[in-house]
Amino acid sequence: MKHLLIDGRLVETERTYPSVNPATGEEFDRAPDATAADAERAVAAARRAFDTTDWATNRELRVRCLDQLHTALREHGEELRELTITEVGATRQLTHANQLDVPIEIFRYYADLLREYPLTEDLADVEIRGQTHRRWIEKEAAGVVAAIIPYNYPNQIGFAKLAPALAAGCTVVLKASPDTPLTTLALGELISEHTDIPPGVVNVISSSGVEVGEVLSGHADVDVVTFTGSTATGRKVMESASGNLKRVFLELGGKSAMILLDDADFDVSAMFAAFMICSHAGQGCAITTRLLVPREKHDEIVEKVAENLGRVTYGDPSDPSIYMGPLISARQRDKVDAMVKRAVEAGAKLVTGGERVDPGFFYTPTLLAGVDPASEIAQEEIFGPVLAVIPYDDDDDAVRIANDTIYGLSGGVMSADPDRALALARRIRSGTFSINGGNYFAPDAPFGGYKQSGIGREMGVAGLEEFLERKTFAMVTG
Repeated sequence: MKHLLIDGRLVETERTYPSVNPATGEEFDRAPDATAADAERAVAAARRAFDTTDWATNRELRVRCLDQLHTALREHGEELRELTITEVGATRQLTHANQLDVPIEIFRYYADLLREYPLTEDLADVEIRGQTHRRWIEKEAAGVVAAIIPYNYPNQIGFAKLAPALAAGCTVVLKASPDTPLTTLALGELISEHTDIPPGVVNVISSSGVEVGEVLSGHADVDVVTFTGSTATGRKVMESASGNLKRVFLELGGKSAMILLDDADFDVSAMFAAFMICSHAGQGCAITTRLLVPREKHDEIVEKVAENLGRVTYGDPSDPSIYMGPLISARQRDKVDAMVKRAVEAGAKLVTGGERVDPGFFYTPTLLAGVDPASEIAQEEIFGPVLAVIPYDDDDDAVRIANDTIYGLSGGVMSADPDRALALARRIRSGTFSINGGNYFAPDAPFGGYKQSGIGREMGVAGLEEFLERKTFAMVTG
């Protein structure tokens, strides 16, 4: 069993709860179950570290600690890989990409950025009533950060919140997802044992319930809340944070569309769409879960996508040959299955999939055709390997359908004409967009959404600036 990290100490708890392997459905370890009192102690430690130490002003220390954590993650990466496979249900293939290896480099990116990032900015002198006024801006840490993360990519999302917050000089309480606590707590142990990060600067806690998250989001001593999860929960976090008008950064849901234009290579596009929807069993907020196709080509494309879905290997995520693992829990599989059944009742055609596979929480790659763009399955986030094919009449109709959602996280377009594809991409209201399979994900690329997909950006320079305040100075110089 892992431990909480509070005020520089690895802490056991009286209460524990099971961590379940989603590939088997069986408990494999116990996780510490933090209480509201534990959360209060973590916030107090972060507040003290911010207010009474030089962490926020010692750039050299912060760079060194980010470098140390990057090194520790690389040296202990195989241990964390096995834990991620077991607890998250991520496939071994995926841990060599966005589940672990790529995210580790986020710490290197922010260490390097911090070495050169200008924390002061000169403004032009002004003359007022015969006096010269020098003016400048200083950028300083925003304060104590509560970072609340979900289960689907706990390493990537945890690192993308923690690294820029530390680079900015903030102190942090990082709350693990109830479904993947041990993966995040492992980060706390590496911080405790392999870095010079002072006590209280990083606190890592896990809890089975919602009370701890509510304490963090509403706490008067927390200056910034960064939350990744569902839009419904994000609204509650924002409401809770409004008590002291703390800064809120939200990375929320998505219902992204991939648009196949009539000149696209349908064979390549069908393969891309099929394997995208099955990445991490569809448990990704930016996955393109709607496939928009020319109406006259609907049946042809559906047949090609179904053929490719049949090639997706699923099963034991520790097997290097497996592409798709399980859903995170029985609860999530039940939700996905219920949405598929309701879609069929509403008139969508189930082309393939729609089946549970035991043991564990597997769900077969699923394709729904002829989907009404206004239906639940086309409007609500599903977080499962379920692709909804929606026909459109022309480019304008495709743009209308793609934008007709409360979300605006990501999207994609496939076309033989790059200029046409780019022109259409610029009409889609989303924070990220892929053209002909382009991959934007990297530590230097800002990630976030429009509309109800969130507020703010993770990663890149923009990710650092989410955790900085700007103070404007003026001094009479002559």
